[in-house]
Amino acid sequence: MGLASAAQKPQFAHQSEEQFARFLDFYGVEWLYEPACFPLARDKRGRIQESFTPDFYLPRYDLYVELTTMKQSLVTKKNGKVRRFRALYPEMRLKIFYRRDFRKLHLKFRARA
Repeated sequence: MGLASAAQKPQFAHQSEEQFARFLDFYGVEWLYEPACFPLARDKRGRIQESFTPDFYLPRYDLYVELTTMKQSLVTKKNGKVRRFRALYPEMRLKIFYRRDFRKLHLKFRARA
């Protein structure tokens, strides 16, 4: 699978995700957008009550990427999901980009583009 073509571009939930996808494309990094959803909590019948869907998967690096550039007041909830994800799926690699991380990356990208 190659880089996402214009026809394959998904509907991103946030502008930062689209910017991150362009960054990955610029550097030739293959990516998939929200390719997997991981159950975090189930009810007594086994039905999924809470899940976590990382924003990107980078197959070459076997790495999931989650962008947390939303309102900082919501970051605590996201961090809780990330902790549960890591506890339930320790074999999965996940990198979190917080707002400050994304800004640094974005500034470096803009300087080179």
